[in-house]
Amino acid sequence: MAIELEASWLKVLDDEFNKDYMLKLKEFLKNEKQAGKTIYPKGSDIFNAFRHTPFNEVKVVILGQDPYHGAQQAHGLSFSVQKGVAVPPSLQNIYKELATDIPGFTIPKTGDLTQWAKQGVLLLNATLTVQAAEAGSHQKKGWEKFTDSVIKTISDKKEGVVFILWGNYAQSKSVLIDENKHLIIKSTHPSPLAVSRGGFFGSKPFSKTNAYLEKQGEKPIDWSIRD
Repeated sequence: MAIELEASWLKVLDDEFNKDYMLKLKEFLKNEKQAGKTIYPKGSDIFNAFRHTPFNEVKVVILGQDPYHGAQQAHGLSFSVQKGVAVPPSLQNIYKELATDIPGFTIPKTGDLTQWAKQGVLLLNATLTVQAAEAGSHQKKGWEKFTDSVIKTISDKKEGVVFILWGNYAQSKSVLIDENKHLIIKSTHPSPLAVSRGGFFGSKPFSKTNAYLEKQGEKPIDWSIRD
């Protein structure tokens, strides 16, 4: 597992990579690969969220749990899939909410959210790798310690960041965030099962995010996705 973090992230997270849990995680991933197991996303994409969204530019964090475990889907950004891949159900629901929340938003054919990442939206999964066709297979191997440290570092070292926490798992991370310095937006998860229980549609996370950013004197996010 090559560590290819953007420079501003390395500056604030460098110590993490020498900690015991991270060395064990590297060993676990190496052994899985040597055993012939397919791991998603590919190695060069694991840290894509950090590459596209430098620490100094983080305005918004959207927290997911696991990468997608199907072929050609995951590319290191939560809820996002590679170009040319069918839009997953959770992202379809995110697009439906956007269409009612942001005037003029047109639902795109692509599920690639890189355009958000390049505007300061950190699309962070709690676990950064997964075995093909095995949902949750790399949970509790060390990734959560790393991403918890990422969330806490953003909270401690920055001000005025919006944290979008969908579902119970993401919301459990709110203990890492200083609500006096940042905005936390919570709702039901956009997955079809959770959406059916209500609470996601009509929650308006995207317009709330932009209103807060503008109040902080920041440029709002252009949520439109160009195919």
